[in-house]
Amino acid sequence: MFLKTQTNQKIENYTSALKAIGAFSNLFSSSDKPFIQYRAAENAFCKAFDADNLARADVAYDAIIDGYGIGIKTFVLTGNSKTEKVAEFNSLSSELRLLKGFELANKLADFRNERIGFADRIYNTQNRVYHIIGRDKFLIKIFESSYDLIDKASIEIIEETKSSLKFKDALNEYNFNFSKSVLMKRFLVPDDCIEIDIEILEDPINVLLNVTEPGFKNEKLSVNKNKPKSAVSLLRQEELIPLIDYVILPLYSPEAKKKGLEPIVPVKSQLNQWNAGGRKRDPGEVYISIPSKIRNNAPDFFPDKDLPFNLKMPNGENLSAKVCQEGSKALMTNPNKAMADWMLRRVLMLQEGELLTYGKLKEIGYDSVKITKSINEYFIDFAKLDEYESFVEKITENQSRQFKLFL
Repeated sequence: MFLKTQTNQKIENYTSALKAIGAFSNLFSSSDKPFIQYRAAENAFCKAFDADNLARADVAYDAIIDGYGIGIKTFVLTGNSKTEKVAEFNSLSSELRLLKGFELANKLADFRNERIGFADRIYNTQNRVYHIIGRDKFLIKIFESSYDLIDKASIEIIEETKSSLKFKDALNEYNFNFSKSVLMKRFLVPDDCIEIDIEILEDPINVLLNVTEPGFKNEKLSVNKNKPKSAVSLLRQEELIPLIDYVILPLYSPEAKKKGLEPIVPVKSQLNQWNAGGRKRDPGEVYISIPSKIRNNAPDFFPDKDLPFNLKMPNGENLSAKVCQEGSKALMTNPNKAMADWMLRRVLMLQEGELLTYGKLKEIGYDSVKITKSINEYFIDFAKLDEYESFVEKITENQSRQFKLFL
């Protein structure tokens, strides 16, 4: 397990951070069980153990360190075990509803195992583990649980009702909720867990005031009320012009998906560009489309056309990328096949000459990529199904709000 590979000092730093966070539980809850928000848990873990925080991505792991994929979970304990969500299959619910019993359990195993394998291929992880922060009465219990593939050969059905299917394999027990398309896993609290006593502050607000009030001064908070504000400064103050630090790019045709047309992934362009006619093409000739809605709403996000920039992969490797084609509508790498080698061969496991289909993207639960920008560095991660549509709706709403303010 991961914790056994860490120094006592790092573990002490981590537990101290959780004690401090738990002390302020009354800011959010009146329970005697400490409140640890999941993002706070992830941040504390990554800081203490120098792990890569995957908050910007939405994959099976929350952190990566030394070849370990870490799933960080925090939940309230009600005994020596707790059943908690480990996967959602909303996009596949119509298919799953047609199945029952062993057939359903086996299909869930296929989907679950493929998503874990997908994350392993993205981040080159060799080990995986669940890191659990269990919250009990004035107490936190830290322990680890194996992050296993479902062993199809040993699946046994425990109980099937109108609302759920309970099954187990040789290692774990699972519960699938039909209405929510959620897969749950039972986590057992081991005897050797790390226990931390938490002293919950009765009046955390007063403590925060004492920290911030003496000599507190922040120039950014001071506002000259007599100074007229420009329209732009007013927009920024009201957060109607968010700084766009990421965009979502689809790996399919948004128009075909919207209209329910097939094929949703173009067979002769984008990631299947190698299949286009007109001339002999290399099997690695691909590009990611930059739709006009992205170009129009985030015109300064990418560098100018044909200007190379560094694109960092989830596994830490770097690719040389640039915006290409007429209208700056394509994201490509140099060499061009570097994108195909990574995305099509290593991650999606497609053979040369095998078309990418929307069915393949739907199976893994990701149909877009998220490009994040930090100063002059760009990162690429996969984005879940329908994330592109949600992103376009968000930026369109922002543009509409800005326009109305200027009227």
